[in-house]
Amino acid sequence: MGVGRFADGMAARTRFFDDFFGDATDAGVRQAVILASGLDARAYRLSWPTGTVVFEIDQPEVIEFKTRTLAGLGAEPTADRRAVAADLRHDWPAALAEAGFDRTLPTAWIAEGLFGYLPPEAQDRLLDQITELSAPGSWVGAEGVPSHGDLDDDEVKARMQEVSDRWRANGFDLDFSELTFMGERAEVPDYLGKHGWQTTTISTNDLLTKHGLAPVGEDDPGFGEIVYVTANR
Repeated sequence: MGVGRFADGMAARTRFFDDFFGDATDAGVRQAVILASGLDARAYRLSWPTGTVVFEIDQPEVIEFKTRTLAGLGAEPTADRRAVAADLRHDWPAALAEAGFDRTLPTAWIAEGLFGYLPPEAQDRLLDQITELSAPGSWVGAEGVPSHGDLDDDEVKARMQEVSDRWRANGFDLDFSELTFMGERAEVPDYLGKHGWQTTTISTNDLLTKHGLAPVGEDDPGFGEIVYVTANR
């Protein structure tokens, strides 16, 4: 995938999750959780209804860097932002509760750009934890990445290595093949549906064309197979 197409994909993905939070808050949800928040700035740039609490969960050094950098720029949150310095591999629900999370209230959760970097069993565990913490009226927004159980691991990794090499030529030194996990994994909408959620999905190409962007071609089937999931309970 070229830089331009990657930028289109990220723009469409960003719009999906922005709209997700807008729809959830329009429905009355006033508690949001951003999982593996990274440099996500939605707690600063979205127009949140008065009284909305936004929890951001990520590793301590990530939380510290973003908080310090945005403070240095004079940025102020537009919601009650509560940073939760926790690793999702550990007891993050306890850290979330300590930060004031109220499991009796409906919550809007997002997992953006996350599941492809988790082993299949970790994806299931995270969805189970979200379900356990979600009161009626909660929402989930997530990307569903394709299962690679029927593909040759070496072939997939070689394709990822080719992508990494192209990006490295543009100064982005990151090996995608070392970050992602292969193997059979649950389809996110199906998994959530079996655990009491009502789900809707939109494909990558439908999301791109919805916003006036060109669809993904056959030269990048993996990216084109990603679906964007909205779930309610």
